[in-house]
Amino acid sequence: MRKRVSTGIFVAALGLGVAGLGVRSAGVAASALPRPATMEVAIDNFAFGPTDLTVAAGTTVTWTNRDDIPHTVVSTEKVFKSKVLDTDEKFSSTFSTPGTYPYFCSIHPKMTGKVVVQ
Repeated sequence: MRKRVSTGIFVAALGLGVAGLGVRSAGVAASALPRPATMEVAIDNFAFGPTDLTVAAGTTVTWTNRDDIPHTVVSTEKVFKSKVLDTDEKFSSTFSTPGTYPYFCSIHPKMTGKVVVQ
């Protein structure tokens, strides 16, 4: 009988310990979750800046037109395409798959850039 009681107490204590760890682990995991990365590209003076950008998979890139004239952001491989962006308008694209994503302005094709996703 004595053995049975101590086993029951041990199992109960173990159960509470595991449950307690589960709660603590969940709390740590929730607060330690990485936030999605974001990067900015300015469109200014007929150029993308930075021209080449290297990011981690899952990063969202946001282009902002700082010029006084319209521009676009168009993937050469048709992965993404913005509408015509007027001054201070933005366009964002999230890059989930590693690779190289060249792009250009369809209004001013000499304006080019590249996003490299690792």
